[in-house]
Amino acid sequence: MGVDTTGRIEPCRLDRFSPELADQLAQVPAEARVLGSRLHSRTAESLADLVRVMNCYYSNLIEGHDTRPRDIERALRADLDGQPDRRNLQLEAAAHIRVQREIDRQAAAGVLADPASVDFIVWLHREFYAGAPESMLTIGAGDRAFRMEPGRFRSSPQHDVAVGRHQPPASDRVDELMSYFAGRFRSEGQGPAEQLVSLAAAHHRLNYIHPFPDGNGRVSRLMSHAMAHRAGIGAHGLWSVSRGLARGLASRTEYKAMMDLADSPREGDLDGRVNLSARCLERFATWFLGTCLDQLRFMNELFGFDRLVERLGVLVTRESWAPRSLALLEEVLLRGELARGEAQRITGLPERSARELLARLVQNGILASATPKGPVSLRVTIASAEALFPKLFPET
Repeated sequence: MGVDTTGRIEPCRLDRFSPELADQLAQVPAEARVLGSRLHSRTAESLADLVRVMNCYYSNLIEGHDTRPRDIERALRADLDGQPDRRNLQLEAAAHIRVQREIDRQAAAGVLADPASVDFIVWLHREFYAGAPESMLTIGAGDRAFRMEPGRFRSSPQHDVAVGRHQPPASDRVDELMSYFAGRFRSEGQGPAEQLVSLAAAHHRLNYIHPFPDGNGRVSRLMSHAMAHRAGIGAHGLWSVSRGLARGLASRTEYKAMMDLADSPREGDLDGRVNLSARCLERFATWFLGTCLDQLRFMNELFGFDRLVERLGVLVTRESWAPRSLALLEEVLLRGELARGEAQRITGLPERSARELLARLVQNGILASATPKGPVSLRVTIASAEALFPKLFPET
């Protein structure tokens, strides 16, 4: 088979599933249905903001970038570092979160396009690099340097690079391969199990094609996030595939090793009849969905309503807030938002004291509202997340 034919990325789908993979295809949707089911939609929306920071943090970690959660939070406020390198990392972080927020919005509105389509993948890359400084768009150095055009596939021999041991297809084959990719991974017509296997397979095959000069890893993880929504396991944006890929199931080196494994060529007639190994793709899909299942279980434990109330109590104690703050926070957690006038009834305090307590919680950032007199809802900052979710950013 020619090295740059469309068949180079086959197999894209699996004809049969091992018992382990079949179990995961049942367990992943079940865990996703539980996640966030006891939380009010407004509370889930606030926690999703935190998950986007987490997703960005771990996506950066995969790229070898040391961008701390507080640096990411600063970037969202346009509080950028004076050093160009760190400033660029902050800009990348803010871009990642902006694009993921839009994916989540489209999914919630029911207007999310097919994540494997050429148009959607091009949109991801273009949006991620929208407004990027020239230093982020300049690839290579010296005589080999060139400017990357956001949203444009590789199109010149100058764009051809090796990725570790993998030599991606030549640039003049990318357009055809990406059209083929879109057709093979199109979500329409796929059943639930097929969509989950495609979530794993498409993640690898997109990176295998390496369609852009740079940014392929980020685009593939954002595409996977969107595919999770389309497959019905998005769970209101309350979990992140990037955390699982960065941490692995037993080692942080697993992601690179499993991606390399899925690059393997066919191993004889019992391993399919196309270019790449069907056996290795199944092993990769099993590992990939295993990390998804692990993350869903982790976030289910972390975002469980009872555990959230317990951790809010820890936060109130740690910050030396008034004891009746917990009753107010628990009510907001349960109902999603709270009219300011209800603070007196919930806390049992005199009206002025209740207003002052509510104002302090807003000032401390744990509660917020769209308008000065509007209802308040929960807001989880990085500072409060360190108390509420101590295992969320273990590397900090």
